[in-house]
Amino acid sequence: MLLQCLTQYDIEDVQEHCNNLFTQQEIVSLYERFCQLDRNSEGFIYADEFLSVPEFAMNPLSQRLLKMVDGLNFKDLVAFLSTFSANASMQQKIELIFKVYDSDCNGKVRFNDIIEMLRDLTGSFISDKQRV
Repeated sequence: MLLQCLTQYDIEDVQEHCNNLFTQQEIVSLYERFCQLDRNSEGFIYADEFLSVPEFAMNPLSQRLLKMVDGLNFKDLVAFLSTFSANASMQQKIELIFKVYDSDCNGKVRFNDIIEMLRDLTGSFISDKQRV
């Protein structure tokens, strides 16, 4: 999908894919931003392109989130972003939080995953001993 090829059908398809959590105008705005970030015009955004967004790069969980968004096409990016909507379901939010904590993607959140999360959030301000 190129910006000039974003049809009404495409907009409605993306809107349905994200459970109507974004308006059509918001989808168009997101697509414009997507095209700016997609420097290679391949139709995908990669981790290094996400890091050009200051709000994303400054997030202490950015490395964890990058694993989730690396190589997303526009439709999947909008679905990912919809999880952050105030209108997203509790189930969607829980699933995202679980994926953020499950750093080794084994389908389980173990003690070490929680310690790693705390390390990401607190950096060097708290020692490993204090985290436990």
